[in-house]
Amino acid sequence: MTSRPRWAETRLRYSFKDPSLLERALTHRSASKDNNERLEYLGDSFLSFAVARQLYERRPADAEGDLSRGRAALVKQSTLAAIGQDLGIDSIIILGQGELRSGGAQRSAILADAVEAVIGAVLLDGGPEAAEAVVALLFAQPFDELPDAAALKDAKTKLQELLQGHGLGLPVYKVDAVTGRDHEQTFDVVCEVEEKNVQTTGQGPSRRHAEQQAAAAMISVLAGELD
Repeated sequence: MTSRPRWAETRLRYSFKDPSLLERALTHRSASKDNNERLEYLGDSFLSFAVARQLYERRPADAEGDLSRGRAALVKQSTLAAIGQDLGIDSIIILGQGELRSGGAQRSAILADAVEAVIGAVLLDGGPEAAEAVVALLFAQPFDELPDAAALKDAKTKLQELLQGHGLGLPVYKVDAVTGRDHEQTFDVVCEVEEKNVQTTGQGPSRRHAEQQAAAAMISVLAGELD
């Protein structure tokens, strides 16, 4: 197996002056009390800043809300986990035996946390400039593939803007039913546009998800009528 410092030099293009920081960044809490949680906290905070700064420079026409949605899309767990997978973190992360046997090396949350912890380790080891360089390297493809501002808007935002653009009031969302056990509930939500006397429904594992589904359905219903 490739040594972790060699991995960092090859995949991050960064050479650690203090390899123990990298070792800690790649140590899950299931393996040791000296783990990556504090570095993850640091890396998460710095990553948010570094991505915000790059978006500010790359997208001069985007408004504040557009930039915020772009940042959220880039730093979400699925994006970070994909980066971790591409980096091969699953083959070098240090896990406890139980976590290892249960497939923890492939778990999205563990991979995402490790990416943030590695960024935090670079920040402590080499400073902000080095950490920003690593962020720029790791996020080059996600930045290039980021949709435009309009495509990043979720269904509730799009519906609100559609209604406001036609002088209509905001939609009303109501939970119609909640079924299932506490840890696997299903929410049924109704979205109503009172001025048009129209209702749509959505369903999902959370109220937010169900509201988004109901909003998307409402957009489809009103699209032709409000054109």
